[in-house]
Amino acid sequence: MSVVDEIKGRLDIVDIVSETVKLRHSGKNYTGFCPFHHNTKTPAFAVFPDSQSWRCFGQCNEGGDIFSFVMKREGWDFPETLRYLAERAGVTLQEFTPEEQEQVEENEHLREVLSMAVTFFQHQLRNTAAGKAALDYLYARKLTDETINAFALGYAPASWDALTNYLTSRQISLDALIKAGLVSEREEGGVYDRFRHRLVIPIRDHQGRMTGFGGRVLRPDDIPKYLNSPTTAVFDKGRLLFGLDTARREIRLQDQVVIVEGYLDVIGPYQAGFKNCVSPMGTALTEDQFRLIKRYSRRIILALDPDAAGQQATLRGLETARQSLEREGELFFDSRGLMGIEGRLKADIRITTLPEGRDPDEIALEDPDRWAQIIKDAKPVVIHVMETLAQREDFDDPKAKEEIAAQVLPLIEDVRGSVEREAYRQRLARLLKVDERALVTRPAGRPARRRGTYRPAPEDPVIITKAFLTPHRQLEQACLLALLSDPTLLNYIDRAFRSFELACIHVDDFSDTDHREIFKLLKESIDQEAEEPLNFIHERLSAEMKEAFTENTPEETYPDWRLQPTDPKLEALVRTFIRLRRVRIDEGLDQLVFLQTQERDESGEFSIDVKKTALEYIQVRAKLDHALQQSFARAK
Repeated sequence: MSVVDEIKGRLDIVDIVSETVKLRHSGKNYTGFCPFHHNTKTPAFAVFPDSQSWRCFGQCNEGGDIFSFVMKREGWDFPETLRYLAERAGVTLQEFTPEEQEQVEENEHLREVLSMAVTFFQHQLRNTAAGKAALDYLYARKLTDETINAFALGYAPASWDALTNYLTSRQISLDALIKAGLVSEREEGGVYDRFRHRLVIPIRDHQGRMTGFGGRVLRPDDIPKYLNSPTTAVFDKGRLLFGLDTARREIRLQDQVVIVEGYLDVIGPYQAGFKNCVSPMGTALTEDQFRLIKRYSRRIILALDPDAAGQQATLRGLETARQSLEREGELFFDSRGLMGIEGRLKADIRITTLPEGRDPDEIALEDPDRWAQIIKDAKPVVIHVMETLAQREDFDDPKAKEEIAAQVLPLIEDVRGSVEREAYRQRLARLLKVDERALVTRPAGRPARRRGTYRPAPEDPVIITKAFLTPHRQLEQACLLALLSDPTLLNYIDRAFRSFELACIHVDDFSDTDHREIFKLLKESIDQEAEEPLNFIHERLSAEMKEAFTENTPEETYPDWRLQPTDPKLEALVRTFIRLRRVRIDEGLDQLVFLQTQERDESGEFSIDVKKTALEYIQVRAKLDHALQQSFARAK
């Protein structure tokens, strides 16, 4: 996690912009009058919370992220802005110690080892007689080859050392296997494979990086039914959600996340078209997992199994959910999981009731409409608690009524809206068949809970969420890392772009301010002749920017493009830069669509012709698509 990402993870661009711009909510976005040029008739300034970006469609015709906004507003350079926003976010700027840098590199190596294990398990599933049992099991669960490949499912053979032998033959040390959680140590010395004769499910973090595995038994008598990787430097089950790497885009699009219990409960609905499911991997939900979820949506549905364990897990999760998501006061979490000051999160947590004996994957694959209806019928937390308790209590027993009221009323008191609280109180009174006033009057000796500023107890851990490293940011990093390995590659990329009748790479191809600053420096390094480009960059790139950019990102090596201009690796790099521009063009088109929906007065202060600009974007996109096709053809 870089400093820049952590700052973006703690600050919301809407909050920062609102300090100097009066914003009006417009759908998912916000509009207002641009603070950087004079206009009083048309709100040509827009803020996009999903991408944490801003754009002026008027005289400025500029845009960017939270850093570029503050830089333009205050007239600061990037280092000044970094220090300012770091202080606002409570982030300490510091360089990696040698020990920390060593840990970063070791973690990356562990992920590489885990990725090699994925390849091994996939081969065992597809190409061995023993793996056929696991493959037949997946087919019996109605999973297709496409879905099996999408989740990289595999098979661990019934051997004590098959994986160990495979990886050690590829120069992976036993120490690395232990640290990756792939083997267990024997008391008498030596190691043995942790996963044996199991269906193996790779587990990735929200960025899509390998962290560990889950293994399901194939023989009914084997125990445990599910076996996960042990806690390692890259695997902490309480801070991960299975499937989030594949679900995060759909969660944002639907503005809804469905939490299920198991791996196949995620995979089955995914195949059926319901791609917004994630799983805590069979354990009770933790606050860290809730904070991770909130980065993508405030609308959270818990879809847990209806057996005894599932009901208990649901009830255990309710108080955690309320504490995590609707805590009032000085510390709060907004819709993207970012920390802020003075406010509260407006979350919508609901619970489904699944049919007895049916798992989400069975329902979704056999009857998608039924699964969709089950999700649609999810009930608010308070109502679910009422109904769950009502199923097991005798309403003719006054003490049972008292017990239900004692459990439900604290939840009602925590509800943020007064109207919602009153509606729940009335519903509880009807359920218990008592006068509503009895639910307002508190028993003697029980002090009323103060509604006001929340201050954590001294022992409460203050956990800060981290920013989401978007696929677009990862793409920008990949391009810049290539140029940092050899700045003259920019000349090669520009030459390739000109051959496709495309404009050369420029700073506007990058959206994040730190990336734009690095690209400017790269461009300067090859435009000057006094120093070697790499030395020029090294002397001028601040420690903060080095750390903010290169953490956890492996460097790729490229051949000399002057001697090997047709090398496949170079051709692939050209396509990466084409995709980079394609993303920016698509983002611009989305913004133009938003702009076209805004009301404008007859004077029309927008300095751009929306339809004309959109047509230009579409023409460029067509050229980019054609360039990609040409590049692939050239590589064959």
